[in-house]
Amino acid sequence: MAGDGNGEEVKLLGIWFSPYVRRVVWALELKGIDYEWVELSFRDPKNRSRSLLEHNPVLKRVPVLVHRGRPVVESLVIVEYIDETWRNNPVLPSDPYERAMARFWAYFVDQKITEVLIKLLSLTDKKQMEEEAKQASKAIGTLDRELKAKGKKFFGGETIGLVDIALSIVTNWMEAIEEVLDIRVFDSRTHLFIARWKTDFVDFVRHNLPPKDGLIRFYRRYHQSKIAGVAPSRL
Repeated sequence: MAGDGNGEEVKLLGIWFSPYVRRVVWALELKGIDYEWVELSFRDPKNRSRSLLEHNPVLKRVPVLVHRGRPVVESLVIVEYIDETWRNNPVLPSDPYERAMARFWAYFVDQKITEVLIKLLSLTDKKQMEEEAKQASKAIGTLDRELKAKGKKFFGGETIGLVDIALSIVTNWMEAIEEVLDIRVFDSRTHLFIARWKTDFVDFVRHNLPPKDGLIRFYRRYHQSKIAGVAPSRL
């Protein structure tokens, strides 16, 4: 991992397919921070549970950033911690109001889009899937209007910021979920500004996106196992 951690211990515990983990990866790379990647095996739940019990005993899930031996958890919290610890290439605006609005829209993305997309993989009723997909699509439409009003390339301006990092779920992850479940959430003809944003964002982070074909294979297995009641509740 190229970068400069100023000789400090920086470790990231994660799983390759997690959109939450990937947020932290991009924040670290934007800052040019050297870090150690620790992959927690999805196929070895006992070992994964031990690692998470040690570093995140409350929520027991990734991502976990370990800095100077101290763990920080929850992806958006970690991204803000990184931004406050390493001041170069800021992810959040300096203006207090703009910073508050960035937090608002990032949490909007989680509540109205990310959590809904992941929930879709747990559903078996097609009508319910379509209704949930419609709600996520409506939320994307809200963001489309917000981006249009900003008149910028990204929500963060000319480079990616907190909201852009949060919204990354609508790239390979959403496309994989749409294919696995045979549903439609995103319409590039309706969401014109998010469609342009998506192209620019993918160009910005292409080297570190999980492969869509790998996500499709994983989500297909996940969806089937979730139906059988054996899959974990959060990806």
